[in-house]
Amino acid sequence: MGGNREIEIKVQIEDSKGLLAFLKRKGTYLGEERQIDEYYSPRHRDFTRERPTREWLRLRKEGDKSSINYKNWHYDKDGRSYFCDEYESGVDNAERLEKIFSALDIKPVVIVDKIRKKWLADSYEIAIDRVKNLGDFVEVEYKGKAKKEPRIISREMVAWLRQFKPGKICRNLVGYPFQLLFPKEVKVEEV
Repeated sequence: MGGNREIEIKVQIEDSKGLLAFLKRKGTYLGEERQIDEYYSPRHRDFTRERPTREWLRLRKEGDKSSINYKNWHYDKDGRSYFCDEYESGVDNAERLEKIFSALDIKPVVIVDKIRKKWLADSYEIAIDRVKNLGDFVEVEYKGKAKKEPRIISREMVAWLRQFKPGKICRNLVGYPFQLLFPKEVKVEEV
């Protein structure tokens, strides 16, 4: 969306055939990568204590590239989030950064290991993720320029997915690291 705001939905769908057929015909394929995402939290203010978890600090290793990412999610009074502030930068030496984190008492909390296939289509970046120990997911991230409310854009993304007849669309609002850490606390809603 530009700047440091990210608007996305992460869902599980019953049937991906229609979506995949559309992406192969009309989407721009960006490739497939294995992403190893290690999430960290400062010991002095453990991000995982708050529910829902609002902040994540991630070190991603993807092929021969690495990046660091911080997200701060904004929740409404009903516990739903439609966007986050996101800051990301490349890292030229992930091992050195891990040593810096250790020296600063920033501890690793969970690893998310996934295979991600990505496309661009319409105003979205679409990722099909196969996440170890969680399953398959579709992530739709808004890449458009329109100045709309994140809640409206989220509804538009769901409507966009529905055109491909995916069956039931189930969304949780906590992300992969939380699902791995606290599977009993994950609430899924059909959208």
